[in-house]
Amino acid sequence: NEQPGQVSLVATGPLTNLALAVKMDPALPKKLKNVFIMGGNTESRGNTTVCGEFNFATDPEAAHIVLNEYTCPTYIAAWEFTCSCALSWEFYHEWVNQHTEKAKFMKKIFAHSLKMSEYLGECAGEKEWRSGFISCDSYAVAAAIDESFITEVTEIGVNVELTGTLTRGMMVMDWTNKLKKENKAFVMKNCDLEKFRALMTAALQ
Repeated sequence: NEQPGQVSLVATGPLTNLALAVKMDPALPKKLKNVFIMGGNTESRGNTTVCGEFNFATDPEAAHIVLNEYTCPTYIAAWEFTCSCALSWEFYHEWVNQHTEKAKFMKKIFAHSLKMSEYLGECAGEKEWRSGFISCDSYAVAAAIDESFITEVTEIGVNVELTGTLTRGMMVMDWTNKLKKENKAFVMKNCDLEKFRALMTAALQ
């Protein structure tokens, strides 16, 4: 309320809190500069359910509310986007082996994820999507810090499936504009990986 149009919101988990916030204050989206979301999927590739990305599949109703009631500019770093813009494992090892306390902490907390990534990278149907280091939430944060990090977007109406037996929690891309949504999302399609590496490196220095 004190800084209307100046606050960017970054969502890197299930969207429960954002959904509750707009129900408590329906005018909230108009007060925001923009929203950056890590979540959803663009090609029905699931990482939690057969067609659902974790953050949306955990609370589909919340994702549905946010995508329909947040009218400020909304940028989405979907699951497939993060996988297609992976960093190399060589970068990861250099990143966490910087001689700083932050790097030591990151190496410790990422150890489990590293093992899971190595395991899943050998599983059928996963290898092409896990060919490198993917820090999903960092893409949304990078975009919020520097919008020029995003080099290509698809401006499109999006929604979330709530009742499908196999597709509950899946983000729906309205390619033919059948939903007639006035408020289109900016779904990230490509990014500046050099800029991303620089932001990631600086974060642990």
